[in-house]
Amino acid sequence: METFLQDPYAIAAYIKQAVKKTPAKLYANGHFHQVDFSNCQVFGTETSKIIFADITEIDRLLNNYPLAFQDTVLEVDRRNSAIELLDISHINARIEPNVTIRNHAVIGNQAVLMMGAVINIGAVIGDETMIDMNAVVGARGTIGRRCHIGAGAVVAGVLEPPSKQPVIIEDDVLIGANAVILEGVRVGTGAVVAAGAIVTEDVPPLAVVAGSPARIVKYKDERTISKTEILDDLRK
Repeated sequence: METFLQDPYAIAAYIKQAVKKTPAKLYANGHFHQVDFSNCQVFGTETSKIIFADITEIDRLLNNYPLAFQDTVLEVDRRNSAIELLDISHINARIEPNVTIRNHAVIGNQAVLMMGAVINIGAVIGDETMIDMNAVVGARGTIGRRCHIGAGAVVAGVLEPPSKQPVIIEDDVLIGANAVILEGVRVGTGAVVAAGAIVTEDVPPLAVVAGSPARIVKYKDERTISKTEILDDLRK
């Protein structure tokens, strides 16, 4: 793992030094035989183009060749972005549509990321862990193996203040829907966090916590284990 990305100062320096980009996509009809498409990726025919480039290049085309571009539609989904999205094409995990994973996050083998999940820079998702719909794992947040992070849950990361520590969730933990794990908290192996809980303090291994702020209500027993079973078939 890129250990410098567990250092908030290193991440801040990385963001500062990164070239800020505003990638754009331009659909255009017109007559383009005299257009200089340098620094652009272009697809299409002589009279219809799809152009991928930074917004500065798109502006150059539209300003320098106003008569060439007759009908246009411009798409921009970010502005001055410092961190690209992670290339997921060869990750050994199940990643559903509309998942956002920023570059330099680490995704473990056979992890499952459901629709709308957000994984920030420096976050680590362990092997066979599921991040359910619309859950957020913040910068430097670390999640162990075979965990389940419920829909809408927030695992707080932290870049500022840099003195704060990110959340660490150990192996075999179940976090219920819409729970919030605040900065600096460690959730021990096999623990269960109830839906909607706000966790402000460390959770011991095998503890079951609930409420706002979360408190220990019991420790796992056979009944709890059966209710919090992790299904292998969902990770195949």
